[in-house]
Amino acid sequence: MADVARCAVITVSTSRAAGADAGDASGDLVASRLESLPGRIVHRALVRDDIDAIRAAVGDVDADLVVLTGGTGIAPSDVTPEAVLPLLQRELPGMAEAMRAAGLAKTPHAMLSRQFAGVMGSTLLLALPGSTAACADCLDAVWPALPHALAMLREGTGR
Repeated sequence: MADVARCAVITVSTSRAAGADAGDASGDLVASRLESLPGRIVHRALVRDDIDAIRAAVGDVDADLVVLTGGTGIAPSDVTPEAVLPLLQRELPGMAEAMRAAGLAKTPHAMLSRQFAGVMGSTLLLALPGSTAACADCLDAVWPALPHALAMLREGTGR
């Protein structure tokens, strides 16, 4: 992909958003990786595990690629899928399956993750687990397809 993708990273974590946990390791990892896409980080956010807060954060972003990290597990507070899936025009189950398969190669706990990928307008959204190792595995799994996916979404947008 010759063009630089405009990227956003949204970390979903109630404790981090409240300042109880320092740092944003998964968000930092994702941002670092996206810069080599090549991508330019145009937005970073840290939001609590709340459907309305997550939807607002996603809706506030104008980017080619939005990567969310966190909130994809099965704990009662994990609501990223419930917040974002209704906003998508199309899901990309192949990307989600590839991410889950990469995780399952390392841990059986990956089957408990509800990560997903989809399209909202001309934006590609990826929702990854909150663990830095899981984020790296998920990005590795979809990395080869990202440039082509972003190029396809850019067609006709003038970007």
